[in-house]
Amino acid sequence: MKQQSCSWKIFTIFCLILLLPVLVSSKCTGKAYDSHDQNISEALKYKLIAISSILFASALGICLPFFVKNLSYLHPDREAFFLIKAFAAGVILGTGFIHILPDAFESLTSPCLGQHPWEKFPFAGFVAMLSAIGTLMMESFATGYHKRLELRKPQPVSGDHEENSDQDDNGAGGVHIRGPAFVLKRINSSDLNRHRIVSQVLELGILVHSVIIGLSLGASKSSKTIKPLVAALSFHQFFEGVGLGGCISQAKFKLQAKVIMILFFSLTTPTGIAIGIWISTSYNEASPMALIIQGILNSASAGILIYMALVDLLAADFINSNMLYSFWLQLGAYLTLFLGAFSMSLLVIWGGN
Repeated sequence: MKQQSCSWKIFTIFCLILLLPVLVSSKCTGKAYDSHDQNISEALKYKLIAISSILFASALGICLPFFVKNLSYLHPDREAFFLIKAFAAGVILGTGFIHILPDAFESLTSPCLGQHPWEKFPFAGFVAMLSAIGTLMMESFATGYHKRLELRKPQPVSGDHEENSDQDDNGAGGVHIRGPAFVLKRINSSDLNRHRIVSQVLELGILVHSVIIGLSLGASKSSKTIKPLVAALSFHQFFEGVGLGGCISQAKFKLQAKVIMILFFSLTTPTGIAIGIWISTSYNEASPMALIIQGILNSASAGILIYMALVDLLAADFINSNMLYSFWLQLGAYLTLFLGAFSMSLLVIWGGN
């Protein structure tokens, strides 16, 4: 729980930093909208629709893996489970490469920032690379910490049975002999810790981007911009929720932790929209400070999601023995992977991003 609390503190700091551009003004106005397109009352109506639609889609997506987890054909060792995870990984990979990273490059190469140093160095790619390396370090150190804790526990003695530690007549304690069951329990504990680390880091990467897109939509004054985003972001959040919910389900958190993670994901984008509505009169998304902060956070989020999709979701499953021994399962997993990535690519066209 301490590690989870730390993740939420980091996320809260990101949110506070993101709001700093509200206080910054700039002569650079970015995209210009015609006066007839700035119908504030109509835009507000679509923003309210967006809040309810995205909230419902996010909650449904992240809860869906919990609703179906008791179905026998969706057991982690069954083929359908691998196919669904491949699709979800494709969605997350598409989100990182197609949705977030291009936005980061657009922000950090904006003419509003000037040529020095923003047009002289690819900061978006650099931050994404550092973010991916940082995610690797975080997972490595956290996993190593848990493994060292396991090693400090009493080691099993060779044998296939376990004796009681009751005292004998002379007051001496009996000897524990632990066999394969004890070793299997330790392996399962290590896998569980890994799933928990993966789900927490993945949610952190998703939430950072969710705040940004929520703020941008809420602060927009163009109904033409908002209308296509309502459906696009609803599907976007639903598919992301399915992928994240599957990871949380595998992590087997306690009920309180599950509820917290579900609520954070479901409420982040709607809350971002609500904040965007509140600050829409003073928020200037084309100000240099806003562009820099959004670009850096988007780059970091893209690095996290791309790493998680490739390493923790895809690599772990595609070297699984069930996958390696079945050509048709491999083929099906690749097809669903491409389907997930392709569906997120289509949303870019639909949403006008």
